[in-house]
Amino acid sequence: MVRKRLLLLLKPFDLCLSHELAALPSSNRRKALQVLRFLYDRMLVHKNSINFCRDILRKKAIKSKVVFRSDLSQPIRDVDLVITIGGDGTLLQASHFLDNSIPVLGVEEFSEVFDATRSTGYLCAATVNNFEQMLEGILENRFEPSELARMAVSLNSKLISTSALNDVLLAHPCPSVVSRFSFRITQNGEPLSNLLHSRSSGLRVSTAAGSTAAMLSAGGSAMPILSKELQYMVREPILPDPNSHLMHGFVKSDETMDITWFCREGLLYIDGSHVVHSVQHGDTIELSSKAPTLKVYLPPHCYPTMYDTEV
Repeated sequence: MVRKRLLLLLKPFDLCLSHELAALPSSNRRKALQVLRFLYDRMLVHKNSINFCRDILRKKAIKSKVVFRSDLSQPIRDVDLVITIGGDGTLLQASHFLDNSIPVLGVEEFSEVFDATRSTGYLCAATVNNFEQMLEGILENRFEPSELARMAVSLNSKLISTSALNDVLLAHPCPSVVSRFSFRITQNGEPLSNLLHSRSSGLRVSTAAGSTAAMLSAGGSAMPILSKELQYMVREPILPDPNSHLMHGFVKSDETMDITWFCREGLLYIDGSHVVHSVQHGDTIELSSKAPTLKVYLPPHCYPTMYDTEV
């Protein structure tokens, strides 16, 4: 078995302070205790998953460096494999610090209690149940990572360092305010579509990996996971509009979506709420799938033929 340099990336533990509970009025204390018990149980699931994975690594004499995702501030380098424990959110955050040379394996935690705050683990190939088998297959080169397309984002012709693995949302900071913008599809600087003007709740653009999340919930299409295209959807466009049929579509791998913002203020979200950039009237945004890909070990439901070899 080949020894590799591993980075174990963890979701931070939830912290519950007893003195804050004691300061609550007695009428609210019972409900607060229920919340604290739920948070404590969730923390135990996370902690047990971490301990299980680390025990497997120790048993195999594999050294690893442990980092909490909240402590990431520089690109991840000098490792051969990144293992994330905590779900899709932890894997997404890791992707913002990875180039296309280091693969990542996501480990999803299982809990018998429904938790609406947790991700579905769609991109996580491992759980505590199959982590050892997945790790052996990777270290013995029996599994190969897939290369997922990421979205390059430029603001006023300046490339933003964070590439989107899931999606980008452009909208007014206030959800009740109309977002005004125009967009068109171009190729090598030449327009491929008419300039479309939109008054709506904003614009969402997703990669193939992100097409099964908010895009699908909004009525979009689930794309093949290895597709290099982008999918866009204008959110709640104000109708009637003769171009309403063009408010949802796709951007091919050699094309770019050019957007101009016409509100006084706006926000550009990359992969959720953690990476946000402000936009102003007249700002331009360019979106394409020309960012470096991300190497990810995917679960069978994403790409069933990947695991034909038995572990």
